[in-house]
Amino acid sequence: MSMRRGMGGGGGGGWGLMRSFRRDESVTSQKLSPGILRRIARFARPYRRMLLIFLALIVLDALLSAANPLIYRAIIDDGILPHHSGVVVELALLLAVLALSDVILSLWQRWISARVGEGLIFDMRTQVFAHFQRMPIAFFTRTQTGALVSRLNNDVLDAQQAFTDTFSSVVGNVIGVTITLVAMLLLSWQITLVALALLPIILLPARWVGRRIQALTRESYNLNAKMISMMTERFNVAGALLVKLFGEPLREIQSFEEKAGRVRDIGVTQAMYTRVFMAAILLTASLATALVYGWGGVLAADGALQVGTVVALTAYLNRLYGPLTALSNVQVDIMTALVSFDRVFEVLDLEPMVAEKPGAVAIPNGPATIEFEHVDFSYPRAEEVSLASLESVAVLDQAPSQQVLFDVSFTAQPGQLVALVGPSGAGKTTISHLIPRLYDVRSGAIRINGIDLRDATLDSIRREVGVVTQDAHLFHDTIRANLRYAKPDATDEEIDQALRAAQIMPLVESLPAGLDTVVGDRGYRLSGGEKQRIAIARLLLKAPNVVVLDEATAHLDSESEWAVQVALKTALTGRTSVVIAHRLSTVREANQILVIVEGRIVERGTHTDLLATNGVYAELYRTQFARQGAADTRIPGASLAVD
Repeated sequence: MSMRRGMGGGGGGGWGLMRSFRRDESVTSQKLSPGILRRIARFARPYRRMLLIFLALIVLDALLSAANPLIYRAIIDDGILPHHSGVVVELALLLAVLALSDVILSLWQRWISARVGEGLIFDMRTQVFAHFQRMPIAFFTRTQTGALVSRLNNDVLDAQQAFTDTFSSVVGNVIGVTITLVAMLLLSWQITLVALALLPIILLPARWVGRRIQALTRESYNLNAKMISMMTERFNVAGALLVKLFGEPLREIQSFEEKAGRVRDIGVTQAMYTRVFMAAILLTASLATALVYGWGGVLAADGALQVGTVVALTAYLNRLYGPLTALSNVQVDIMTALVSFDRVFEVLDLEPMVAEKPGAVAIPNGPATIEFEHVDFSYPRAEEVSLASLESVAVLDQAPSQQVLFDVSFTAQPGQLVALVGPSGAGKTTISHLIPRLYDVRSGAIRINGIDLRDATLDSIRREVGVVTQDAHLFHDTIRANLRYAKPDATDEEIDQALRAAQIMPLVESLPAGLDTVVGDRGYRLSGGEKQRIAIARLLLKAPNVVVLDEATAHLDSESEWAVQVALKTALTGRTSVVIAHRLSTVREANQILVIVEGRIVERGTHTDLLATNGVYAELYRTQFARQGAADTRIPGASLAVD
């Protein structure tokens, strides 16, 4: 068998062994979660039969491979030297059969390895992705997107390798080394012990090289992560626009070149260290071969050892040093695999704060009443929703959470429009987030049609409540796909009606690809007003009974604002609506206006009533009117009134 196969242990060759020594030894000091082996076993349970077959194939393959040197010995001692050509032919045919069997076994092993590995990747990825989908919005406001993607890709792949690369390598190496050592000791225990004495020639350089490569690998990973982060931020539309506007492309190029140049230098250094490592293995194998041929040859010439035994010992040497060296690093290999599993389980163990309780009931479909009853709220602490590793910090933020809402109570009857007004940071957006249950209240209750949101099914809340945010988000997909996100089975006629009601149909018809036009990253190919009207059309397709609106016209020009206001008037008609109003002129005809200051409702009533009280609302209104002049009336008939 070739030197490359002999070094591989599990078929990975000397370069696979080198990957083992690239792994960070500090992983062995990490504490693992209790019962992690049982959890891994539960994950692997669906594949236990295939894993047993896989193990049996590894053992059988090791036995067949170990038989080859003994056949070489028999060919020489029982065939060539006694001039028995028939024995030579028979044994040569046996070698061919074993070679063919080895190929079949290796293909079978690879097929099982791929089935188990890809199955585990599928299972873990889908579980992690589904778990992320159940996490509250607070989770995503704290964690880094790159960290989440890394858990879904890198950690899942590393965990999967525990069942393919690490499992097969460790088992194959243990079995291979055991069989090889037994065979060599039986052939010549003296030569075997001397050959083992040469092992430090490999292990000492391996440790020396391994520590240096580990440090370089860590630095390379960090630099690559920074480059990926830099590319992610600069390659999206907003980041690219910022670079263009501030005229810093040369500085960006220089910064990227510094990181990429260091990665290049690290690559060259790693290549040289790797060559030193491989040279040590090849040197040891060559010295051992010289020793066996020299000492064994002398013994054979004196008649103390057979010639075939010398050849068999040499063949066994080729499959001894690589696996032994790999096993010297087996603790790091196993811990690396376990830590990857632990990082996946760490995410799965993070319980979502907003969860559907057993026995939850569906909110009845129909005209909706919204009730806030003595609601107090503070945003969750970091430890309640996140992990330090997902925020790329050593320790989570320990700052206590401050209360945001205090004793908020109001009722919105079916078909009514309730407007939330007040200074920035007063708690208006927080109230709008509580209605679709993006967060749970700390005390008090929020009810829709008499059902506490904490007792309602999440599906029924999503069905009943529709939200249009100030910055409507569109996926990088077609207009049709973005609309059908609200109603996957929407017909073309329903889409057409929604677009017309949202005042966006003329634009869609003017596009060459029509509904199949791709809107670009975050919808950047559309203007702000066009995105908002697409979002309103999406809301109309969903047809919720409750609409929550974070002022959708705050950053639009006059023409776009008018079109969006007309579309919103259609969307809100007949629905119970809670609207955050930055421009007070847009909600003068609201059924109820709530003035929010520092998390408290300080005033409530209609536009006329609140002006008459000459309080906070009246002061806000006069301030806006004085600042905007006649702007309050520049869009006649387009206020968010309910007819």
